[in-house]
Amino acid sequence: MNTVNLLIRLVEHHQVLVYFLIFVGIIFEGEFILLCTGILMYLGALNFYFTFIFVLMGGLSKTFLGYYIGSFIYNKWNHIKFFKYIEKRVFNIMPHFEQKPFWSIFVSKFIMMNHMVIVYAGYKKIDFKKYLKAEILATAIWAPLLLSLGYVFSYTALQVSREIWRFSMVVLVLFIMFILFDKLVSWLYELFEEFYNDNN
Repeated sequence: MNTVNLLIRLVEHHQVLVYFLIFVGIIFEGEFILLCTGILMYLGALNFYFTFIFVLMGGLSKTFLGYYIGSFIYNKWNHIKFFKYIEKRVFNIMPHFEQKPFWSIFVSKFIMMNHMVIVYAGYKKIDFKKYLKAEILATAIWAPLLLSLGYVFSYTALQVSREIWRFSMVVLVLFIMFILFDKLVSWLYELFEEFYNDNN
């Protein structure tokens, strides 16, 4: 019977690759990677300090890269239709983006809109210092929060079974619950913004 020890050994034998995947994964995805990282940290497969360094480097790289991609697109292709779509999406959920960019950028980290918002912030040339403060503050809360949630997922799955397939199934169910909860929070935030706009 294969237990979670197989997963631990696999990660320990390929740690350089795993740390690299954490770094790249946070730039391009984020939530899923951090939850998986928290799970592996709880199992003892990853070193806490090394992991935290790669998580921070990935988060900061995403922050700078997203803004500069937005700026580059504005300078080269500022009339493409795709950015009209992004603008519409951002303003549907964050209608006060231009008046309150700090708050919009901060909140976007927690409702799975961060990639779109940070690129759009660069496209609109939002004050970089304000942008950076919002992103760093949000990341300082968001990353430990999701790593801790990964700990909880791992702990919960281990209480059910140490057998790798059952462990994985419990984690998968918890992931689905997290995605549904995040979608619910995004929807509630959108409703709040609509209600707020209607009353002002």
